[in-house]
Amino acid sequence: MTNRNAGTLPMKNERATSARIAGFGLILMVILAIFSKFFVLDSFIIAGDAAATAKNIMDNELLFRFGIVSFILVIILDVIVSWALYIFFKPVNKNLSLLTAWFRLVFLTIWVSVFYQLLNIPQLLSGAEYLKAFETDQLHAQVMMAIDAFSVGWKVSLIFFGMHILLLGYMVIKSGSMSKIIGVLLIIASAGYFLDSFAQFLLPNYMDYETMFLAIVAITGIIGETSFLVWLLIKGVKVDK
Repeated sequence: MTNRNAGTLPMKNERATSARIAGFGLILMVILAIFSKFFVLDSFIIAGDAAATAKNIMDNELLFRFGIVSFILVIILDVIVSWALYIFFKPVNKNLSLLTAWFRLVFLTIWVSVFYQLLNIPQLLSGAEYLKAFETDQLHAQVMMAIDAFSVGWKVSLIFFGMHILLLGYMVIKSGSMSKIIGVLLIIASAGYFLDSFAQFLLPNYMDYETMFLAIVAITGIIGETSFLVWLLIKGVKVDK
């Protein structure tokens, strides 16, 4: 009896620790991502006006650089969260937990591959000597193209993130120890990601409906992912009990 308890306790403690790491990691990621995306990047962009967008970035260069650093921290946290969720769900289904983690890492790889577009922007607006070969309007246009490329790449990456959330929801339902409602909410959230990403590539007039699609992603994502996050921090850390 003693040996059996000694063998199972480390696993339970490991799951509780991974739940805590994933929960707090997700909270930090949400805060940093909201700051970088909405309070920095989106606030600087003036749709259809490259000159005004470039001016906003130059006038607030330090804030823009803080936004980039915040995105880098999100990338680091995302890797940690992927590992923690794999550890937590491994007893439910090891292979499926691994596949779920891989989908999140593929999402992250695609996202990082377009993130460098933002890293180029401060250099394009730096006024370096070699940039004098370009007209000011050309540099501003390149800034806008970098932002657009980043946004499109993000949409592509969210398809794989949607798959991650879908599988996460399925494992929640199959776990037997978590509320099936949370699993259903996660699956609905994944549908929101799929709908928005595919709509951008399939609908020529996507911009006319962008606000609606983003609202769907925001509402389903906030409800599903927040409920999962809260469960991790309240119930997940007590899994050894």
